[in-house]
Amino acid sequence: MKAYEIRDAFGIEALAVSDRPDPAPGPGQVVVRTRAVSLNFRDLLVVKGEYSKKLPLPMVPCSDCAGDVAAVGDGVTRVKPGDRVAGIFMQTWIEGDLTESKAKSALGAGVGGVLAESVVLHENGLVKIPAHLSFDEAATLPCAAVTAWHALISEGRLKPGDTVVTLGSGGVSLFALQFARLTGARVIATSSSDEKLSKLCGMGASDGINYKTTPDWDKRVRELTGAGADHIVEVGGASTLPKSMKAARMGGTISLIGNVAGGGEVNPVPLLMKNVRLQGIFVGSREMFEAMNTAIATHGLRPVVDRVFPFGEAREAMRYMESGAQFGKICISVA
Repeated sequence: MKAYEIRDAFGIEALAVSDRPDPAPGPGQVVVRTRAVSLNFRDLLVVKGEYSKKLPLPMVPCSDCAGDVAAVGDGVTRVKPGDRVAGIFMQTWIEGDLTESKAKSALGAGVGGVLAESVVLHENGLVKIPAHLSFDEAATLPCAAVTAWHALISEGRLKPGDTVVTLGSGGVSLFALQFARLTGARVIATSSSDEKLSKLCGMGASDGINYKTTPDWDKRVRELTGAGADHIVEVGGASTLPKSMKAARMGGTISLIGNVAGGGEVNPVPLLMKNVRLQGIFVGSREMFEAMNTAIATHGLRPVVDRVFPFGEAREAMRYMESGAQFGKICISVA
């Protein structure tokens, strides 16, 4: 079988296709025939060497895949050949709180990734995917969707009538918009593109704010809400967090998920003075994934897939993600 590898150097152009032996499952293990892989910003950082310079090379990148079960090892009971499945982001985070050991089981960084024609995963590290989703759609779920679910539902306790602010139009932000609307919450979306804002409002956002033409978007949020937002899905990081703190209401919640906008200085005093809860969100457990899938199946929710690249164009897919032009998830069709 074929797999992409980061070999002895980082960089998109250094990604190389290798031939590997067809995998065989050991006890408790499952061979998944990979049908689709979706990209996350983390995958781009890994490939470029900006996530960690200490990753063991060679390694297969990417964390999110969906496919069908090709073979099972002794003792496997959770799935059977032919089942449509997705791998969970952290292979040993089944339930409960996150621990250091669970965090180290994240696919695609340290633990080998899934940008390959077949992967071997433990049966506990798999979930069955909603029947109405294509493999491309299902491959978008393990990181971005579970992260948004964790932030707003598992930890955020979002309820009808709450107001959520989303930043940009990446995978986490779009899933956050979709999950917020399922609960009856209002969504105020931000973007640097009026075209993307139009799409976000078409998905159910009540208001859109262009943060380039309205750099003080936090003031606009307060104008729209009166008191500030109940929950902010913060994917920008240190450079956008100060405005998120201003945009949050007294006693509101900010879910800190990413750092895609880069560095900056953060004054924590507004958190104190406004009694704002700042929670770090690092994807989520299998238990969260399965609860989310139930909601997705019940409501017929469909992820937003921007573009699907063939397996042979994985480098092109990475470059497209690097451009930031996408609206939603970028997928790679494997078979």
